[in-house]
Amino acid sequence: MGEFVAVAKKDGLKAGECKVVDVNGKGVALYNVDGNFYATDNSCLHHGGPLGEGMLDGTIVTCPWHGWKYNVKTGVSPVNPQAKIETFKVKIEGDEVKVESK
Repeated sequence: MGEFVAVAKKDGLKAGECKVVDVNGKGVALYNVDGNFYATDNSCLHHGGPLGEGMLDGTIVTCPWHGWKYNVKTGVSPVNPQAKIETFKVKIEGDEVKVESK
């Protein structure tokens, strides 16, 4: 198990928003789904689009480049279950959001 790295403040990402954060030099997409935080690889499998800059609808993020979709909880595409991005464990400590470094 890796270490958890502080990447954001809880109030720095509103429900329904996502952003790109740095976890020990790796770009990770961080999502707030109704107060629950999730993290995935920031790169879309299609052409490497920045998922942290995509549109979040519930637990589904849509890549801003070509519209590929992924479930932020599981990393699996609801359109093509063969397509799966890496997910990361997230925990809240006080007002900090921390993501596990792998």
